[in-house]
Amino acid sequence: MALVTSKRASSSSFTQFKNFDVFLSFRGEDTRLGFIGHLYNALRQRGINTFIDDNLKKGEEISIGLLKIIESSMISIIVFSENYASSTWCLDELAKIIECKKNDQLVRPVFYNVNPSEVRNQKGKFGEALTKHEEKLNDNKRVQTWRDSLYEAANISGWHYKHE
Repeated sequence: MALVTSKRASSSSFTQFKNFDVFLSFRGEDTRLGFIGHLYNALRQRGINTFIDDNLKKGEEISIGLLKIIESSMISIIVFSENYASSTWCLDELAKIIECKKNDQLVRPVFYNVNPSEVRNQKGKFGEALTKHEEKLNDNKRVQTWRDSLYEAANISGWHYKHE
């Protein structure tokens, strides 16, 4: 099993099976230019092979390859930020991560300028985003999976980051 660090991954790179130490799940518009870049570099500098996909096209469905990368990672770090739940892509990643947690994958949340209770109880922007998804998608089962995943992830001991 080769462990590879990927800074830029195109959909074609998903066709090769790769294992990573860490999978980062994040909402790019909230965290990409600061927090995620620093976290990725800190992990990489310590020799931790980390998957970061910063080349996603807006509106695309999550790929089978990306789901396999989540499955093959030893740890998933979920960076919950203000607009995380507005992305169906992030929520699909989260659902897969929680599924993998049930198979003993280590999962750690980071609450980036959000309170864990907002995530757990789907209040504020999290609640607004899920309500919009319910109205737009007309897929209550999928949205309920996201709600359950948010609740479960917010109950995992994690880190709080408050940018002042």
